[in-house]
Amino acid sequence: MSPLAVRLRLRIRVGERSREVVALLNSGYESLTPQLLIPVDLARELGMWPPEGAVEVTLSTAGGPLRAWYYPRKAYVKVLAGDAESRDVLTDIVVSPLADEPLINDMLAEELEIAVESFGRGLWRFRWEAREKLRPSEKRQFSQAC
Repeated sequence: MSPLAVRLRLRIRVGERSREVVALLNSGYESLTPQLLIPVDLARELGMWPPEGAVEVTLSTAGGPLRAWYYPRKAYVKVLAGDAESRDVLTDIVVSPLADEPLINDMLAEELEIAVESFGRGLWRFRWEAREKLRPSEKRQFSQAC
């Protein structure tokens, strides 16, 4: 038993730039809007670093306050699952200098229609798929900055 988390392959599109990444679904990352938290190196690849036009924010986290940069409604995100894809979801981007992998918040998971069947075994499906269609978690990808 190794996953202990649900990670999904995403395509992130900001303007003409697009990247495929593996992101951790974090149900404890709560907000009122769909958000994807990304590391600085990914923000750089997507043309969002240095943070011009972003709002500097301080987020409350389990580890204490986190200084980050917020871009409202900045990117289109979709899940790539081999034989199926989600729809594109317009999402906020939060850039964190401490993140070592992208994090999907609760509202983005909702908009992407993700149903987690087992966090411990890393099993999930799209809500519109049969309950028997269990998909395994992707393997973690580490940020180049780490």
